[in-house]
Amino acid sequence: MKVLLENQAATELFAADLAELLKEGDVLALSGDLGTGKSTLSRALLRHLAADPDLEVPSPTFTLVQTYELPRMSVAHFDLYRIEEPEELEELGLDEYLETGVALIEWPEMGDKTYWPEALDLKLTEGTKPDSREITLTANCESWKNRLERLNARRALLAKAGWIDAAREHVQGDASSRTYFRLHKNGETIVFMDSPPTGPEPLLASGKTYGETVHRARDITAFIAVGKALADHGFRVAERVAVDADNGLALLEDLGDHTIAENDEAVTERYELAIDELAKLHGCKWEPELECDGKTHQLKQCDFEVLITEAELYLQWYLPHASSEPVTQQMSDEYVAAWKELLAPVLQTEQTLLLRDYHSPNIMWLSEETGLNKLGLIDYQDAMIGPAAYDVASLVYDARVDMSAELQEHLLQRYCNLATKHKHIFDEIEFRKAVAILSLQRNTKILGAFVRLDKQFGKPKYKEMLPRIRNYVRRCFDLLGDVKLKKSYKVILTSNETRQSDS
Repeated sequence: MKVLLENQAATELFAADLAELLKEGDVLALSGDLGTGKSTLSRALLRHLAADPDLEVPSPTFTLVQTYELPRMSVAHFDLYRIEEPEELEELGLDEYLETGVALIEWPEMGDKTYWPEALDLKLTEGTKPDSREITLTANCESWKNRLERLNARRALLAKAGWIDAAREHVQGDASSRTYFRLHKNGETIVFMDSPPTGPEPLLASGKTYGETVHRARDITAFIAVGKALADHGFRVAERVAVDADNGLALLEDLGDHTIAENDEAVTERYELAIDELAKLHGCKWEPELECDGKTHQLKQCDFEVLITEAELYLQWYLPHASSEPVTQQMSDEYVAAWKELLAPVLQTEQTLLLRDYHSPNIMWLSEETGLNKLGLIDYQDAMIGPAAYDVASLVYDARVDMSAELQEHLLQRYCNLATKHKHIFDEIEFRKAVAILSLQRNTKILGAFVRLDKQFGKPKYKEMLPRIRNYVRRCFDLLGDVKLKKSYKVILTSNETRQSDS
């Protein structure tokens, strides 16, 4: 892959694009004659990772290595120009740095390439115009080959949309494989979303993958189609600026950084409006087939297989984490049977569009708007057709914020009042029980999923929310009483753990 960089600014923007693709264990081997821009690219890459345009980046020419503990990953910046023997790399501790971060190596030809066989090779040469440079990128492994293809597709969409020269700002993503960054240009901002098609997954006993079983979106088509359907019904979603559906890329209107929560606390009036929005959404008629840009997306049904597959994450990941007690086949069979009994009546209740993750991270607060337009919806690509109580449960038992029992009751009663007013038939007692059951199912899934994110994917930050979620589980059982499923949760229900949110 070759890229022409017309000036220093273009080199710095390319470095930011490259930084967005880095993973722990990567090596960037940066070569080129003196004055070709190696230091410019290195400095820009480090400053982007640090989210600090003024970060001091001294040359490691004399120290040989300069290390940076940055928020997203650690980086070791090597300059091998002065080493006399390649074996000196062992003394510099390259292997140790790669265990937890990234290595950026200038003058790699002075070392030994066998130390970084899967590196991305970057060679800078002078261009035909003053200050221009040409960079040649060579992938030495499949991972970098795939990432360079995405880099090329990303930059092609930016160029086509007229945003290639915009400043880049990293945006913290979610637990999915999607990544985001914000673009700034002439006082305007938009958001770049990279939603790659799902890769291969292990098969479950059913012969399907987890994603197939629980109806996770496989590509960006679902996001585009559901977003259009929501907009057509008058709900506020980010407008599309440009889309490359084949590669799962989109430039979107920037809805900002403010959500309906502040400092991990629920803002009552914002949550009230979110409840009002659900009441409106549940009053709309939703077609299961959604058309957009010449493609059709079929909304799948939220059935028992979906809910029990999610709930089994608790047995697979959370119980082994929280208890030394092995999960036997009998325990698993009893668990599934108890859930089937509990969920059967819920799945017969009113069916509507189910957004699935209707909670604070995905409901943006647009203070300058009016009415329900103050709420901007994101992350709805996994929507299904299912029980109306599901999204109410997702909001009222928001895993990201401490919700008092009083606030939960206030929000639930607000929804019930609206439903009673606008629906011909509404059974409040039945609905409240469905909310408690689906809240238990959802928080059960989250317990397992968050432990899995730590154990399997090295994302420990989600475990910080486990105490809150356990409290929600206790609250659900307080509402449901002595159901058969209760015995499967004794590790939580017999705990002495307390939090302010217990009140």
